[in-house]
Amino acid sequence: MMTPEAIVDFNLYLARGFFNARICGELIAELSGAAEDSATVYGLGESGSVDERVRKVARLAPSPKTVERVRRQLLEIREKVGAHFGLTIRDCEEPQFLRYRVGDFFVAHQDGNTGLLRSDRERSRQISVVIFLNQQSEIPEAGHYTGGALGFTEWRPGRRGGQYWLTGQTGTLVAFHSETTHEVAPVTWGERYSIVSWYGR
Repeated sequence: MMTPEAIVDFNLYLARGFFNARICGELIAELSGAAEDSATVYGLGESGSVDERVRKVARLAPSPKTVERVRRQLLEIREKVGAHFGLTIRDCEEPQFLRYRVGDFFVAHQDGNTGLLRSDRERSRQISVVIFLNQQSEIPEAGHYTGGALGFTEWRPGRRGGQYWLTGQTGTLVAFHSETTHEVAPVTWGERYSIVSWYGR
């Protein structure tokens, strides 16, 4: 788990118990039988493409009711998140529901607000959100996964450099500036279920 210093260095907003264990279990039960497709990455344009050298993970399609339920709960805390980052948040993107299996990963990247990509998506993303639906563990355990930690790296001049890894805990939400470099380490055992979204101003 991250140290308090790392949370401060990367200006993370953590909400433990954002979803309780029962809700996480219900979501995973639905997602385990949902249709899936390979998750995309975005380049200079608006349309994404599959590139498993960069991002290898399945994007799942739960019911519209489930999508709206999660989105509504994200909007309910937008003022708290906005206050943490000193922003006025008006909306969030439709949540993405993800399953990382053994060998799946996402290389170090930024989600937006960098000025590097010429797309409305990149410009509108201010705060990135990850919700962990199941538990990361050091050894194989039923319902858990090993590997798959969420890593943060600081490399920009004038800032204290470093790399930190956040251990996934069931129901925990973490939010961070979308220009923060982050990655998902390869999963080494089990299945990692998570939800991602982005707040915009």
